[in-house]
Amino acid sequence: VQLQASGGGLEQAGGSLRLSCAASGHTFSAFAMGWFRQAPGKEREFVASITRSGDATAYADSAKFRFTISRDNNKNTLYLQMNSLTPDDTAVYYCAAGTTPGRSERWYSYWGQGTQVTVSS
Repeated sequence: VQLQASGGGLEQAGGSLRLSCAASGHTFSAFAMGWFRQAPGKEREFVASITRSGDATAYADSAKFRFTISRDNNKNTLYLQMNSLTPDDTAVYYCAAGTTPGRSERWYSYWGQGTQVTVSS
């Protein structure tokens, strides 16, 4: 499956952004999906994940109550709604597809190219 992330940009602290990840090449609904991010000088970290059907989600503590992961299997698209952004959310955000909606990168075999999110104070 090919993944194309989009929707990043420059936002002020307290603002919102919605990231999208368009999938092609395989049946989107066959994959669990996740969002990860990598800030400058840091390792890539888990943000959120969602099951194949979208009936269950999981979040990193940093994303809980502020971010919402969702998917539209009819549109082959994954989303990440990010609210109450802070400068600590500045990172390249990656979408990923895999067999299990886990928190570890090892569960994901396919990765998008990343989209830059920059939050100014």
